[in-house]
Amino acid sequence: MAYDADVIVIGAGLAGLAATAELVDAGRKVILLDQEPEQSIGGQAHWSFGGLFFVNSPEQRRMRIKDSHALALQDWMGTAAFDRPEDHWPRKWAEAYVDFAAGEKRSWLHGQGVRFFPVVGWAERGGYDANGHGNSVPRFHITWGTGPGLVEPFERRVRAGVAGGLVQLKFRHRVTGLSRSAGTVDTVTGEVLEPSAIERGQESSRTVTGAFELRAQAVIVTSGGIGGNHDLVRANWPERLGSPPERMISGVPAHVDGKMLAITEDAGARLINRDRMWHYTEGIQNWNPIWDNHGIRILPGPSSLWLDARGKRLPVPLFPGFDTLGTLEHIMKSGHDYTWFVLNQRIIGKEFALSGSEQNPDLTGKSVRDVFVRARADVPGPVKAFMDNGVDFVVEKDLSALVRGMNALTKEPLVDETVLRREITARDREIANPFTKDLQVTAIRGARKFLGDKLIRTASPHRILDPKAGPLIAVRLNILTRKTLGGLETDLSSRVLTEGGDPLPGVYAAGEAAGFGGGGVHGYRSLEGTFLGGCLFSGRTAGRAAAKAVN
Repeated sequence: MAYDADVIVIGAGLAGLAATAELVDAGRKVILLDQEPEQSIGGQAHWSFGGLFFVNSPEQRRMRIKDSHALALQDWMGTAAFDRPEDHWPRKWAEAYVDFAAGEKRSWLHGQGVRFFPVVGWAERGGYDANGHGNSVPRFHITWGTGPGLVEPFERRVRAGVAGGLVQLKFRHRVTGLSRSAGTVDTVTGEVLEPSAIERGQESSRTVTGAFELRAQAVIVTSGGIGGNHDLVRANWPERLGSPPERMISGVPAHVDGKMLAITEDAGARLINRDRMWHYTEGIQNWNPIWDNHGIRILPGPSSLWLDARGKRLPVPLFPGFDTLGTLEHIMKSGHDYTWFVLNQRIIGKEFALSGSEQNPDLTGKSVRDVFVRARADVPGPVKAFMDNGVDFVVEKDLSALVRGMNALTKEPLVDETVLRREITARDREIANPFTKDLQVTAIRGARKFLGDKLIRTASPHRILDPKAGPLIAVRLNILTRKTLGGLETDLSSRVLTEGGDPLPGVYAAGEAAGFGGGGVHGYRSLEGTFLGGCLFSGRTAGRAAAKAVN
């Protein structure tokens, strides 16, 4: 029986595009399948802020950030906290990825026309000791053009493959099975779904109009994770993070359903670290949603007061931007699945950014002029739209009215004005001196020693209740589903492994489906800027390895 292509790639997100582009460069014939319509090419990367993790980059050096491979590897391993026998390959991938991030990653992307915003961000700051979780220095580089700007060169390379007769794009093809001939997984079967003209990200029809069977010498699975399937998220929720949230909002569309992971597992693959996942604690409901239950993440500076459902401050070091999963664990053991930011207009204007390409039209549109307009604005336009329209925002001139508004948003009126006023007043007293026992105030002052934070991300220390800095703002924060950190176990050639540790013949995996490499390159936590880069690195690796393996 003849082959339909040399390689079949399942999933047209960033990892799938990277793998396909490498196969094209090697002269291989590829069929690229995706269950969504063509307008959704690029997958979740399109919606992203475009953040990438680099080590000792020119952008860092220009901002006087002293970074090194040794420091980045220390941070990665302290953050990942690998502690399982099945972490053998994830650890190997972590070492390889830090090498990549400190080596050719930036020049490889730069050579394809990708450029970066000059101010480096400081995500996941940790707040523990030197061997613990967190980035010791700023490493979050924003792609000029955000997610679409990162997708573009890989889509361009794939479409050049289409024009050259090497690539067939088959959208609305939903895979339902993988099977073998002569011991090798070489057959992909599934259903053809009816055409769909929905906008990118919207839920598409699941009406079946036909079936397909395709054969190739190798199959690369790049189908993503489980973040859009809340039932599967809850089923895999680990005890260490407390009880699963009663209510979550979605950082990804519904088609990110994890079904391809089970299909690959049924074909003989080993799926590891199912309980490792990455969800955000600063989620807000999108006032202008694209998909059902659409949530956006706030990318906060360090000054907002973070409070539990009863108005008590979260413990050290659970400050905005310091430890996502540490905060998630604390929240889910509190008996409530939401928290609050309390701040004022001076803080929100300087410190709030919103994740997502559509929430950053200046960066996405590569407009230097609009970036300067944003920097000069009292409150950036997208943030102001949430202040005016977002259901999670309360804006009031005085604290009494703010508390009434907060309690109106929840099932029970849990916030007591006296308790909240005591928390804010105590914090505000610490601002009067250069000395303080409040570690969040210390963190704010430390952040402003970094030029990037001082310029655009951290407000000058001031009293939250200062009338000149008002009005007061409260933001209800929801759990926002996002990434699967576990996945299909792969070796350093992206070959999918079986329960016995041997390669599953003919099958490779990359991107979120492979835990961004090895079945969980991040371990328990991420340093941020590593998801898109993990898709690129593992996709590139899978494409190159498969190209060498086929005749």
